[in-house]
Amino acid sequence: MAFDISAIIILVTLCIIFGIFLVFDLFGRNEKYGYLAYIVAVVPVNYYWGMGGDPVFAYIILFLLWIATILRDTISVQRKKDKEINEILLYFALGVLIQLIISAIIPESNPALQVLPIQKFWFFWLPNIHLAEASIALGFKVLATILISLIIVPLILDVKDEEVPLPIVIIFVAIFIIPFLYLSYIWIPEAIAVLTFLFSVILFIIMLLITRSGKETT
Repeated sequence: MAFDISAIIILVTLCIIFGIFLVFDLFGRNEKYGYLAYIVAVVPVNYYWGMGGDPVFAYIILFLLWIATILRDTISVQRKKDKEINEILLYFALGVLIQLIISAIIPESNPALQVLPIQKFWFFWLPNIHLAEASIALGFKVLATILISLIIVPLILDVKDEEVPLPIVIIFVAIFIIPFLYLSYIWIPEAIAVLTFLFSVILFIIMLLITRSGKETT
């Protein structure tokens, strides 16, 4: 794969645009456009992929961009600035949804991209990490794990010592079954059900330990 100078300029420009949204708060405009970094991140990554770049490496870059954005927002939340966990999750979920939609479109519009380790899962062309080069696959797995952890940890900290009824705890854990399934699949697909159950039970226990029912007596 070789980019011409025009493609390189466009790719750099798209990365700069992402960078603007990543540091948008530094402009002091008191607007929430910084959250759009989760969505804008998919643009340079998919341009790189669409131009024939390594699809797994493209996802690695996307994970890195999302991790940088989540770290920015998590630090803001911890410093009690104008960031909300709910809004972080909303825009991150939108970014993931848009990426899934794009992953169903790009390879269909360019059959040359329909090559391993990208495979079609239902409507979506996603990396089959078990067919990728070992070093790249390891980087993908580690970054995917970090990304999901960065989503879970702030949520846990946000509900710590709060009154959370048991049904809400169960719903909270159920929301993360899909991420747990994915982590289990990329690490040990042979034990996907057992690992997912283990992760869910651990999260359930943690939630019970750090939250209150509101019926405790002193």
